[in-house]
Amino acid sequence: MMRISARRWAGMATAALVAALLAVAIGPLSQAGAAASSASFDLFPNAKFVPCMAAPGQTPKAHVRVVKGEPNDTLVLSTSGFKSGLRFDVFTVQRSNQQANGTPVAGFPGFGLAWYQSDLQGNSSAVIKSILVNQIFGFDPDVSLAPTNTFHLGFWFNNPADAAPCGFTGTTPFNGDHTAGPLAFISRPGAVSTLGPLCLDPDASTPGRCNP
Repeated sequence: MMRISARRWAGMATAALVAALLAVAIGPLSQAGAAASSASFDLFPNAKFVPCMAAPGQTPKAHVRVVKGEPNDTLVLSTSGFKSGLRFDVFTVQRSNQQANGTPVAGFPGFGLAWYQSDLQGNSSAVIKSILVNQIFGFDPDVSLAPTNTFHLGFWFNNPADAAPCGFTGTTPFNGDHTAGPLAFISRPGAVSTLGPLCLDPDASTPGRCNP
């Protein structure tokens, strides 16, 4: 009799859950006669910290599938090739520190507005159901922050010590305790739209604007 390890069972269960969630997200739109709005895209590593993430002989990878739905959207973030035991925190953010071609943003001012979306373990998937596609934004009139979109997606080391061998010191606010490590992976903007990949309908007449 063939035996299947507990880890493999967990992986199979996760894959089945992801497939089911995406089917649910796509199904109602298809039945209504309209094609589902969706996107698949990769996140890209903070190169300095790849040695602190990679499992022996592997390359850490992160891939995203997002589907526009009703009453909210579904995003699945899947990772592979990571050292075991690593934990991360997922945020949508206003800005990426990488340009469309992967080069660093000169004079990067910071990630801007950030929303905590999920926890994530390496070599697993995180499923987020929220308003994500085209309309994700935050605002705060108390500090004169106008409605601001967060079309980029990234994740940060939960434990700063995991990145210390790669030269990281200090902390960042990107976890629930506000004592996270550095950026691990993040999305890149579109070369033409200049927007993050959670904008699926950029306004062709006004670069940098997304149609809600």
